[in-house]
Amino acid sequence: MDVLLQELSAFIPDSRQVIRALARLLVASVVGAIIGLQREHMHKPAGLRTHMLVALGAAVFVFVPLEVGMAFPEVSRIIQGIATGIGFIGGGAILKLVEKHEIEGLTTAAGILLTAALGVAAGVGALGLALMGAILAWAVLALHSKIFPHLSKKADNKE
Repeated sequence: MDVLLQELSAFIPDSRQVIRALARLLVASVVGAIIGLQREHMHKPAGLRTHMLVALGAAVFVFVPLEVGMAFPEVSRIIQGIATGIGFIGGGAILKLVEKHEIEGLTTAAGILLTAALGVAAGVGALGLALMGAILAWAVLALHSKIFPHLSKKADNKE
């Protein structure tokens, strides 16, 4: 039983570490939720759960290496890998409708990419930046049709 407890607490030596981890992962979940709720409200394919998981996953990918003492140049390679992986997910969300001469899913792909970036920000401890980015993303997504009503019909058909 002692071995199990040691394994479970291996990277959590004190309560400050637990609070730091919890704060970063919670902020990552919240920034994903901010974007995901808006997308779900608009009935888009990638909604609340997708965005929360992308942000949380990105945060864990960078938080763990930093906590075990990995130097930032190595962590930057992890961030590059996250961007590449998210690019594949985003590529899968984009559809080219040849018969309609339209492309759909660009906003979804961009939202997932931004969500991953905000998760990375939360994972490295830039919590304020992550929250500000999520609020700005929500504003862009939610207020676009109110600020640019003449563009909203065209954009709604191509998201």
